[in-house]
Amino acid sequence: MFQIMSADDAIRMIPDGACICVNSFVGIENPVELHEALGRRFHETGSPAHLTVVSSAGFGVWDENRAAEGYIREGAVDKLICGHFGAMPSTKKIVLEDRFEAYNLPLGCISHAIRAQAGGLPGALSKVGLDIFVDPRRQGPGINRISKSKSYVKLVEVDGEEFLYYKLPKINVAMIKGTAADPRGNISFDDMYMSGDALSICQATKANGGIVLVQVDRLVDMPSRPRNAIIPGCFVDAIVVVEPGWRDEAYTALTGSFEIPYSEWSLWTDRIESLSNQRRQDSTAARIIGKRAAKELRKEDIVNVGIGIPEMVSHYARKNGMLDHITLTVESGSVGGFPASGAVFGAMIGATCVIDMSNQFDLYDNGGLDICFMGALEVDRHGNVNAHHGPGAFAGIGGFANITAKTPTVVFCLTFNTKGLSVSRKGGIISIDQNGSIPKFVNEIQHVSFSARQAVANGQRVLYVTERCVLTLTRTGLKLLEVYPGVDVVRDILALLPFPIEI
Repeated sequence: MFQIMSADDAIRMIPDGACICVNSFVGIENPVELHEALGRRFHETGSPAHLTVVSSAGFGVWDENRAAEGYIREGAVDKLICGHFGAMPSTKKIVLEDRFEAYNLPLGCISHAIRAQAGGLPGALSKVGLDIFVDPRRQGPGINRISKSKSYVKLVEVDGEEFLYYKLPKINVAMIKGTAADPRGNISFDDMYMSGDALSICQATKANGGIVLVQVDRLVDMPSRPRNAIIPGCFVDAIVVVEPGWRDEAYTALTGSFEIPYSEWSLWTDRIESLSNQRRQDSTAARIIGKRAAKELRKEDIVNVGIGIPEMVSHYARKNGMLDHITLTVESGSVGGFPASGAVFGAMIGATCVIDMSNQFDLYDNGGLDICFMGALEVDRHGNVNAHHGPGAFAGIGGFANITAKTPTVVFCLTFNTKGLSVSRKGGIISIDQNGSIPKFVNEIQHVSFSARQAVANGQRVLYVTERCVLTLTRTGLKLLEVYPGVDVVRDILALLPFPIEI
C-alpha cells in the first residue's frame, strides 16, 4: 500500500547496492527532488552506496549542480547504464576519468530490456547494434577502461540469424516523475511531456520484489479516469508531492493541455527557442544542408529528425508546405506535431498522441519510419558513421542506432569539415570561402554508430548531405551523387578526401 511522505523519507527506503531505474528523457521529466534527497542522504550518511543506475535516455537537467550529478560525483554510484548522457554535463566528464563503470547502450534496446524484465524475462533480442560499437565483436558497450562487463550485450544466434541480446541488472528501485496521484495512488501524466518507460519500470521493479518511488506535482480528490492512469496505485510504495515551479506558457504548450493548430507551430517554436540557452544550429552551411535534405521528403512519410543540423530539415519542410503532409515522431513517444529542441528536446508542439517509449521503438526497430535525418561527427571510406563519441568527449548513442538500423531512407546531415568553415550563398551559387581545419570524412573511424555494411545488407538508401555536395552509399563505398552550383569538384571535394570515391 502506498504512503505519502517526504522525499527524504522515501529515499531512506533505498538500500545500499540497489539497482535504480530512472524514468526521464535526456533533460525532461526527471524526478529532481528524489535525486536531490538521495544526494543529501549520501552526503550526510554515506548511504545508499554502491548503486547501479539505469536509464533509457539519461536523467540530467543540463546543470552539473542539480539532480543526480552531485551524488554521482561524490561516489554513490558504482555503475551507470544509459542511452544518452547529454544532459549530464558533470557525469559525462568524470565517466572518462574511470571513476565508476559506465555503459552506453542504444536507447531503444534499454527500453525493450526494461520491458522484458517487466514480463519476467531476463533480456531482449534485437537486430539493433549489430556491427556497431556495442557489438561484442567490436568494442562492446563499456565507455571507459574499467567498464569491462560482458553481461549486458551478447551475440546470439536464433534460427540461423544473428541477434544481440540485451540484459540489464535486476531493477529493484523505480524513480518516477508523474503529474498527479489520486486517492487510490494511481499516477497520471497529464501535464507531462511524455510517460516514457514509466509503466514498464514499475512492473519490472515489482517483478523483482523492489520499491516504486513517485514524485508528483499534486494530489487530486477525484479518482483518475481508467485510461488516464498510467501507473496503477497497487504498484506504488511512496508518493512524494513537490509543487512545481512556475512554467512559461511556451513550455506548457508542450504538455498537450491545449490544442496548437498547424498554423501556429512556427510561433510556438520561436517562443520556446527564445527561452532556451541551447539554440538551433543556424549557419549558412546548416541552412544549405537543411534545404537540400528536405527535398527527400515525400507526402505521407513517417519521419524522425535528429538534433543539430538536421533540425533545419523541419524548418524547410515548414517553409515549403511539406510539414503539413508528413508525420514527425520523437523517441520519447510523441507522434505528430513539431519536435522541440534545446533543454526540452523530447517534447513536441501539437502532438497528436504520446505513446510509451518502448512502443515508439517498436516502430523504429521494425522499419516503420519512411525516412530519418541524422547528424554525424565523422564518416569513413566505407560509409560508416560516428555520431556519438568525439575526441575526449561523448554524448552517447541515444536513439540513433535504433532509428537508423532499419529505416528505408537514412539521410545524414553534416558539414564537409568543421572548425573555421566559412560558406556563403548568393543567387543559388555556393562559395566555399574557407575550409575548416577538422575533416568530417576520414579514412577510419574509431567509434561506429552506423554500419554501412549492415545498411547495404538491409537494402537501405543512405545519403550524406553536406553544404557542397551529396554522396550516397554503394556496395563498394561512397559515390558522388550531386555537386552544388559554384562548387569545384576537384578543389572543393576530391582534393579534400583521404580516400577515393566513385563519381
